[in-house]
Amino acid sequence: MSRSVPTPPPTFSFRGTLMSPSASSPPSAARLGFIGGGRMAQALAAGIAQRSEGSSSIRFHDPNAGANEAFRRLVPGSIACDDNRRLVAESDLIVLAVKPPYVDAALAAAGDLTGKLVLSVVAGRTLADLAGPVGHRRIVRAMPNTPALVGWGATCYSLGAGVLDGDRERVEDLLASVGLAFEVPESALDAVTGVSGSGPAYVLLMIEALADGGVRMGLPRELALRLAARTVAGAGVLVERTGTHPALLREQVTSPGGTTAAALATLEAGAVRSHVQEAVRAAALRAAEMGREGSKCNAQEIGGREIGGSESRKG
Repeated sequence: MSRSVPTPPPTFSFRGTLMSPSASSPPSAARLGFIGGGRMAQALAAGIAQRSEGSSSIRFHDPNAGANEAFRRLVPGSIACDDNRRLVAESDLIVLAVKPPYVDAALAAAGDLTGKLVLSVVAGRTLADLAGPVGHRRIVRAMPNTPALVGWGATCYSLGAGVLDGDRERVEDLLASVGLAFEVPESALDAVTGVSGSGPAYVLLMIEALADGGVRMGLPRELALRLAARTVAGAGVLVERTGTHPALLREQVTSPGGTTAAALATLEAGAVRSHVQEAVRAAALRAAEMGREGSKCNAQEIGGREIGGSESRKG
């Protein structure tokens, strides 16, 4: 009987450094233009501005008034452009941060992209998909997350076929200024969305539940919330800095018959572990689905909004 040869696993390249956000180096000077001014764009732009010489080199365009106001508040000194065409003309690196169905219209409205590097943070839309509408192949696809706002972002990215020498370093420099950056095969990006792209929401739910439990047992809400937030943050830093598997760290603080053992037994009885795994799977599958849906329609077909709408609404 013939035996099939297993497919080798994809190669992943870690291109960040395990460091305190305050120790990360600022990005090199470049004129950044954000097409879309929603939550993710705001987090990236604000994080970059805080670690560079200012935000006067950051431009954005979003037809949503609420997104515009929030962007200006978080990134004071940034410049609002009237349309995508002006933004592209005045920027060197374009960050595409719109909802998947608006991609084609936003790129079409951008005008001439010759000589521009495009960094897409749009969920689900593939590199081939992004290049199709305008024939521009100098694109990097990335999945960041909102902790970039405070310098604790985790971003994975994949390079398009048309990138030039130095583009990888430019993207890495930009993303590493707001956290960690990993280069991965594009096929991994939907899974990345499930783990780290959407992951902050899962962890925030855990913080909320921990705090609610503390209040239930008599703690003041402010104290319970601060304890929960610091506990979650500290546990993450402990894993990262020690390099020890979380299962081993968990065992170290779980005494037989003790308080932690009783709590963990309750969590395991509620299948928390498998529910979290299913949540990651659901987010990853939805990311792929959104990409397929987005490639089949355009902004006019789903509501006639002005092109370039942001990710300011919940994903």
